[in-house]
Amino acid sequence: MISSFFSKAKPIHLLVVSALLLVVFIVAKLTAITAAFSVELFFKEALLFAVVLASLFVLDFFVSKNNLTKKNSYKILMFGLFVAVLPETLLNSKLLLANLFILLALRRIISLRSRKDIKKKLFDAAFWISLATLLFFWASLFYILILVALLLYGIIDVKNWIIPLTGTLCVAIVAASFMIVMDIDFEPYLHGFFDVSFDFTPLNSKRIIIAATLLLSYGAWASFYFMRSIKHQLKSYRPSFIIVIFSSLIALVIILVSPYKDGSEFIFLFAPLAIIMSNYLEIIPERWFKESLIVVLILVSLINLML
Repeated sequence: MISSFFSKAKPIHLLVVSALLLVVFIVAKLTAITAAFSVELFFKEALLFAVVLASLFVLDFFVSKNNLTKKNSYKILMFGLFVAVLPETLLNSKLLLANLFILLALRRIISLRSRKDIKKKLFDAAFWISLATLLFFWASLFYILILVALLLYGIIDVKNWIIPLTGTLCVAIVAASFMIVMDIDFEPYLHGFFDVSFDFTPLNSKRIIIAATLLLSYGAWASFYFMRSIKHQLKSYRPSFIIVIFSSLIALVIILVSPYKDGSEFIFLFAPLAIIMSNYLEIIPERWFKESLIVVLILVSLINLML
C-alpha cells in the first residue's frame, strides 16, 4: 500500500514527507533543547527546518531531472525515513547546512552529463563544497567527486580542471575578508577545525546502534543490486550512477573520521543512500517484500523516537 502510494511522482508526496520530517524535527528538538522558549529560538529552529526541507526539495529536483530513478517518489520517502530512523542528524546545525551545500554541489556535478555550461557548473560545484567545508572540514572530501566527474564525463580541457580551484579560492578570499572586517580571530575558528576521531564510544547507544545497523544493512544490500544495474543504464547516464556510489563511499569515510560521533555525521549518507534504495525498490517484483522494507523503516523510526 505504501509502496503503491509513492510509486508515482506527485506533489502530495512532498507534502506527506515534509509533514513526516516536521514531526520528527519537533520530537528530536523537544528531547534535545533545554533552553527556555523564546522568539529567537523559534526562528532559529524554523530556519533549520527550512534547511531540512530545502535538502529534500534539492534531492527530489536533481534526481528527477537527471533520471537517477524512475518517475516515483521513493527517493524522498527514503530520505524522510532515514532521518526518522536517526533523528540525531537533525541536531547539528552546521552539518545540516553543510549537507545542503553538498547536495547543491552534487546537483551541479551530475548535471555535467549534458556537457552544457561546463565551466559554470564546475565553478558552482567547487563553490558549494567550499562553503560546506567552512562549516565542516571533512566535507572537503567531496572535492573528489569533481575529479571523478571530470574523468567519467571525459572533460579533458586543462582550463576546466583549473576552474574548480577558482571557485574554492573565491570562497576562501571572501571568508577571510569577512573575518578580517568583522574582527573575527582566526585561531578560535580553526581550533579543532581539522580534528579527526576514531573513538566510536559515543555511538554506543541503543538508538544509534539500531539505526546504524539498519541503514548500513539496507545500503550494503541495495548497493549490490545498484552496481549490477549500472551496466544496463544508457551509456550517457552511467557516470551519474557511478558518482552516486562515490558520494556514498565518501559519506562512509566521513562517518569514520568525523570528530562528531553523535549520529549527526550520518546526514551525508542519506541522499546517495536514498537514490540507491529507490533504484532497488523499483526492481523488486514481490510487492510484499517491498512493503516489508518500508514498514521496517517506519517501525524502527517509531521505536527510536520513543527510546
